[in-house]
Amino acid sequence: MTRTIMTLALAALLTGSAFAAPASSGAVGKVNINTASVEQLQLLPRVGPALAQRIVDFRTANGAFKAPEELIAVRGIGEKSFASLKPYVAVQGDTTLKEKVRLPRQTQEKAQK
Repeated sequence: MTRTIMTLALAALLTGSAFAAPASSGAVGKVNINTASVEQLQLLPRVGPALAQRIVDFRTANGAFKAPEELIAVRGIGEKSFASLKPYVAVQGDTTLKEKVRLPRQTQEKAQK
């Protein structure tokens, strides 16, 4: 019992939180940011219609994204919001994400700070 408590305390210390949040929402799949429609882009966490349209407009004006990190150049996507998008974006292949990614509340709050 004591060993379990010590293990949990160590895990909390290492994560910087007394309650470790899950790393992802459990959603599986990727969105190809070079071919995805506005509707498909909205499946990404924290991406609504306006931001999805800005991604498409940016892609149209500047050509295909060479790396997912180039999303940071789109108005409304900073380093923190990109961190929540990164696990779900790709620049090649098919879009395989089928449902909206909803991040746990704690993760959203951390991404906004």
